[in-house]
This record gives sequence, structure tokens and C-alpha cells, in this order.
Amino acid sequence: MNDASLILNGNWAWSLPLIVLTLVLHVICLGVINTWVVRALHVVRERCNFTTAFTLVMGVTTLLATLLHAFEAGIWAVAYRKLGAMPDASSAMVYSLSAITTYGHAELYLARHWQLMGALEALNGLLLFGLTTAFLYGHVQRAWLVEDGRWSAPRER
Repeated sequence: MNDASLILNGNWAWSLPLIVLTLVLHVICLGVINTWVVRALHVVRERCNFTTAFTLVMGVTTLLATLLHAFEAGIWAVAYRKLGAMPDASSAMVYSLSAITTYGHAELYLARHWQLMGALEALNGLLLFGLTTAFLYGHVQRAWLVEDGRWSAPRER
């Protein structure tokens, strides 16, 4: 099978709805997490020192973001299984986590006609991790402004 046939076989096209699905899911979930972070910081800040509160809230936020990434890798893993690209659920999940994080060192490989789909999952992972990085940095930057007294959390209604 030559390189042109990899593009023409169309298996990579399954990646497009998966990319859209995971990006939309990611943005919605980060929005929900953001609402929680702002409320939690407002409540916790009144009970303890801001640095302690911020550390606690960001720890939980990071855990939630990590679980979100794992869930999104699980969506890809289900697709690999349903399409017959991976032999079992465990292999599909390990491969997907390896691809979406661009780690790429799992001893699992897609058949040649599925490899472009795996590369597109890595592209999807870059987009998702970029969004998460921007999200976390935004909260760190906001915390610096709060400590400097240049920003305060919105009051609850």
C-alpha cells in the first residue's frame, strides 16, 4: 500500500467527527470547571489564606482536567474498537492515551491503513492540551492579579 492510498482509503475521515466532538466537549467542560473555580476561590478565600486556597483549587482543577483528557482518549479508544482498528479495549485505551499525549512509546501499532487516524488523534491531543494549558495559565495569571490587588472574583448573585 503506497502513501497516496492511505489518504484515499478514507479511514482517516473517522477522525474528523472525533476531533470536533472532543474539542466541543473540552470547551464545555472547561467552562463548567471555570465556573466552579471562580466560585470555589471566592468561598475558600474568605476562610483561609489565598495562596492555600488557590493551591487547593488548582490541584482539584488539574485533576479534573486530567480526567477530562482521559475521558476524551476513551472516546477515541471506543472508536478504535468499534472500527476494528484495535483488538481489545485495553489495547485501544493504551494506544489512544499514547497517541493523544503524543507519547508514542506504547508497543501497540495501528495497521497501516489506520495510521493516519492515529496521527490525527495526536493532532487532536495537541489542540486539547493547548486549550487546557491556556485555561490553567489564565487562572494562574488571575491569581497573581488577585494577590497584587488588581482583580477580584465576581460576587455571586
